[in-house]
Amino acid sequence: MTGTKKQRIDALAESTVDKPEDSGVSLAASAWRRLRRNPAFLVGAVITVLFVAVALISPWLAPHDPAARDLADQVVKARNEIPPAQPGHPLGGDPQGRDFLSRLLVGSQQTLMVGVFATLIGLAGGLVLGTLAGALGGWVDSVVMRAVDVMLSVPSLLLAVSISALFARPSQFTVIIAVAIVQIPIFARLLRGSMLAQRGSDHVLAARSLGVRPGAIVFRHMLPNSLGPVIVQATLVLATSIIDAAALSFLGLGNPDDSVPEWGQMLGGSQQVIDSHPALSFWPAGCIIVVALGFTLIGESLRDALDPKNRR
Repeated sequence: MTGTKKQRIDALAESTVDKPEDSGVSLAASAWRRLRRNPAFLVGAVITVLFVAVALISPWLAPHDPAARDLADQVVKARNEIPPAQPGHPLGGDPQGRDFLSRLLVGSQQTLMVGVFATLIGLAGGLVLGTLAGALGGWVDSVVMRAVDVMLSVPSLLLAVSISALFARPSQFTVIIAVAIVQIPIFARLLRGSMLAQRGSDHVLAARSLGVRPGAIVFRHMLPNSLGPVIVQATLVLATSIIDAAALSFLGLGNPDDSVPEWGQMLGGSQQVIDSHPALSFWPAGCIIVVALGFTLIGESLRDALDPKNRR
């Protein structure tokens, strides 16, 4: 009986031992496991990869020169007629007689460039302010956060319009700067909060007790461990940047040269014929919505996957 009981206990112990695949994993590996099973992330990733791929190779994908008025002879402004869909021009032409599909494809490159550069500049500015506020504290923290609060009190689009209006000559560069400045306080506040949480963590306290210099503590311990939420937020801000940049171009605060197409600019230029040719507004607006949705799905999925509370 004793031997049988011992065998049963040994068998039960072996059955409860964790298998190798169930052993502890890092937060990144655990997050990737959840992301692979998340339909929202997969949909967002597909949309984003297609958008980036099309934007990068759009000059070679475009069947015609987006600035060439190949269909100008079919434009009748007196009767509000534009070139319809026809062989070689699947989406027809715009009110200037230019191939609409080519402009839509090339415009994706401009939209991606504005969104990426605006996000990177905003991220860089937010990292500087957030690091100063979170690492130094005291009066520096108070000054930086009060400036951030003032910027956040103004609606983002209104602030971007106000900044764009300060430039004497609108251009794509002014759109990037305006959208980037709007995003700086978002990153600054998020990074500051993450760094304040790191200041009281065990590894930071241990480094201080060992006499590690404050600069090394900030840049080797606090900042690297605070960047996770900021990187996730950058994905969400990229979607917002694309929408804000399109809104500025739609309002006429973007690049005035329409020979270089951009989705917001195309959307604004189509308003004069929206009653008779709504497709000219539908295509650029639909592209903006779908691309922003793709980045948003990725950002929300990353936020949920990297949250330690969601680990199983």
